[in-house]
Amino acid sequence: MAKYKDIEPTDAVSVVRELLVDVDAGLAWIKQLSPNILERDLNRVTKAETKLNQQRELRSLLQSQLAGRQRILFSRPAIKWPDLGQSLRGRKVTQMLAQAVPVTVLLNVITIPIIYCIAILTGIYAARHRGKWFDIASGFTMIALWSFPVILAGVLLISYLANKQYLWWFPTAGLHSLEADSMRFLPAFTGNGFERGYLLDTIWHLVLPVFCLTYGGFAVLSKLMRGSVLDNIRSDYVRTVRAKGVSEHDVLFRHVFRNSLLPLITVAASIIPALFVGSVIVENIFSIPGMGKLGVEAAFMKDRELLMGTTLIGGLIGLASEIMRDVLYAMADPRVSYE
Repeated sequence: MAKYKDIEPTDAVSVVRELLVDVDAGLAWIKQLSPNILERDLNRVTKAETKLNQQRELRSLLQSQLAGRQRILFSRPAIKWPDLGQSLRGRKVTQMLAQAVPVTVLLNVITIPIIYCIAILTGIYAARHRGKWFDIASGFTMIALWSFPVILAGVLLISYLANKQYLWWFPTAGLHSLEADSMRFLPAFTGNGFERGYLLDTIWHLVLPVFCLTYGGFAVLSKLMRGSVLDNIRSDYVRTVRAKGVSEHDVLFRHVFRNSLLPLITVAASIIPALFVGSVIVENIFSIPGMGKLGVEAAFMKDRELLMGTTLIGGLIGLASEIMRDVLYAMADPRVSYE
């Protein structure tokens, strides 16, 4: 207590007064600062709550979508004709393919039998007369035909056989003449002379495109048929048949022919899709409104739906050729079974 004896009352009052002033200033500063702190904290809390609500909404939306995918609703037919979309031309892709695919199928339905008939006949005859003039000439011709590009062949055929300045035996483009709709179906003689009719007019327009699709195919298959026949002629069962006195014609067509077809059937799974690919070139050269021409136009126009539709049809054709090969293989060779 001794150290406070020297403090006078007036001094003590002034000290207390200064302390009260400092306390009042501090309270004023705190009062001024606290609303800013509270407002800032309130903004943080509000943002956090908003973000939390957004996360909850997003989670509930994802859960509802997942729940919808796990359910199968049969309010409409579960299986229906596939919708391939709409082309950039404003038409449905299925309608455009329905018009183009039959044209390409017609070309190949005519081409495939011609290829196999020519290949089988020339291959058998060349194998039967091995080393003679026909075997040598046919071998040279088949290799030359196989080496000749289809594009050049089509351009040369149009330039010489469909040109008014040269032979002009065939039309240059299309499947029908302009007046084909007014023609009768079969050819006939009328008062104005001979009228070729709708059927003959179509065949007349198909001669050059079918030739371009055909010559490369039978050139390959003819050499393949020749080699297969020669392999079977040297077999032991052929020697046995000949020893029994069977004629050469029966040996060739009743025994050798059936086994010689197996390589041609195997190759059919690849040559049929190859013909449809070749239709792309031929249809564009001769302006035939088929699937190949449609696919090329879709690629140039960047028409995604139409291009995907033509690709789908090509895949289905490849699948069908594989199935057909297996069926024909079982028909040609009784030893083959799929049980």
